[in-house]
Amino acid sequence: MNDAQKSSYQGRRKPRAAFATRAEYLDHELQIMEPKRWRPNLPFRDFGFEIEDWVPAMAATIGKIVMVAAIVAAFASQMGLSDAFVIENVRYELLIAAVLFVVLISGFLNPNANLAGTHGPLIPLIPLIVASGGHPMALGLLIGVFGFILGITKGGSLLAKLTSNGVCGGLLLYLGFIGVTGQIKALFAWAEGFDMAYLAFIVIISTIVMYAYLEHIQMRWLAVPLGSVLAAGIAFALGAPFEFTTEPGIPNMNPAYWWGEDTGWQLGLPELHHFIAVAPFAILAVAMWSPDFLGHRVFQQINYPPKTEKVLMDIDDTMVAASARQVTGSLLGGGNIASSWGTYIVPAAIARRPIAGGAILTGLLCVVAAIWGYPMDLAIWRPVLSVALIVGVYLPLLEAGMQMTREGKTTQSAAVVIFSSALVNPVFGWSLTVLLDNLGLIGCKERGKELGHVGRWVVPGIMFVILCSLMAAIGMFPGIPALMESFRGLQ
Repeated sequence: MNDAQKSSYQGRRKPRAAFATRAEYLDHELQIMEPKRWRPNLPFRDFGFEIEDWVPAMAATIGKIVMVAAIVAAFASQMGLSDAFVIENVRYELLIAAVLFVVLISGFLNPNANLAGTHGPLIPLIPLIVASGGHPMALGLLIGVFGFILGITKGGSLLAKLTSNGVCGGLLLYLGFIGVTGQIKALFAWAEGFDMAYLAFIVIISTIVMYAYLEHIQMRWLAVPLGSVLAAGIAFALGAPFEFTTEPGIPNMNPAYWWGEDTGWQLGLPELHHFIAVAPFAILAVAMWSPDFLGHRVFQQINYPPKTEKVLMDIDDTMVAASARQVTGSLLGGGNIASSWGTYIVPAAIARRPIAGGAILTGLLCVVAAIWGYPMDLAIWRPVLSVALIVGVYLPLLEAGMQMTREGKTTQSAAVVIFSSALVNPVFGWSLTVLLDNLGLIGCKERGKELGHVGRWVVPGIMFVILCSLMAAIGMFPGIPALMESFRGLQ
């Protein structure tokens, strides 16, 4: 074996028996990997597969079905499209994501780019987008273009650098808490729908006990599959209604069908006025990427051992990958709005696994779910969905946020970002607190002095003004009418 082979992943790999614990073995696997950016990475030569890779793959598949269905259903409800359209478009999106991007980019070409998932925070804005004359393809194409520009100029990593631990930790705490409470409310609303509210209580209590026990035995990475099985088992045993309705099959793969005048979306191709209508929303969507992507990378840093910088998610590469996935999906006829795939990267970080292996397994499961059909019904069943999101995403975000705000004056920045996020939304909270934090008004005053004028107030100030202008234009400030609507009224 020559020196090059000895220094490679294959040459430095050791068998599981060489380590005292499995955790040490997984840490070593992370430390010896050197993924290639935008070049072929081959299984077993550049990365391996472990049983733990199935955990983020399962969580990601469940999350993908749910989130894409939420996006497409939000569009469909405003456009008068049927539930059958939603199911078919979700199946189509699963195949697009799995074959073209999950496996190809994150699995082989760039394992430093996280999987391109779904932009959940934009869902509440979809009715406003449609009411403003928006077109799904126009929105997707502009998001892709703006995201690509931000990615290749390394704007995402710059914004991440300007975000302190206090701001990021507070953001994680806010997102985690809102997510947990939202899923608990949704689970109770579901159970109350058939007069079995106690079922939701039993499911949640059982989940808490299970999660605590897994924490105790240091096997938290099993929380998603065990939690899903536990929730489904309890719900079945207590008589909750459920039936399989989505039959096996392949969705229509013709883009002309999806963008026809009388088929698919029934909208035809977008025109110039459609692009103008969605431009503010597209800019806001890409602006939301930075805090989201940053939180995912930080979560990896917290859970990975030292000397694993080479396998951490690259924010700019992830933006480029998400942009490419967005443009392609929109042109083909999909309704997804792309972002970093949180339901994949969070469980993967907990399980101490790199991106590549689980990405390939995720692609496989997405293809199976799309063609088989029946797993989609189970994945979006409320007890399975809520428990998977709570233990796989929101509780880990809470834990990560608490870890990041334990030292120094980080609690000041964390409190302000939570307060301001509750007032408007996480984008407002993040941009405002970054500005205040870097100016030295809150948090560590010494940190602001090290950033220079550009980092202290120029970039944060411009970012805050642009985002506030966009949010004011589309009516995201509580109690203040949308400036776009006021302008139209004057006309």
